[in-house]
Amino acid sequence: MVFSLIQVLSGILLTYTYTPDMMEAWNFSPNLAQEVVIEGSHPSLLFTLLIGLISVTIAYFISKRYINNH
Repeated sequence: MVFSLIQVLSGILLTYTYTPDMMEAWNFSPNLAQEVVIEGSHPSLLFTLLIGLISVTIAYFISKRYINNH
């Protein structure tokens, strides 16, 4: 429990103090892929997409219920 609390607090602190280097990001941008190709019909890919769809649906209905109750 203490370790988890320390991890969360250090993550918050590091996120708060992080400042990105924009010039370095632009230097890396030409090396990035210009498109993403998703191919194959592996059951794991379909399962992952299904889990994502279910998660988004649950989040949507929870947010609608929360907004309607307040």
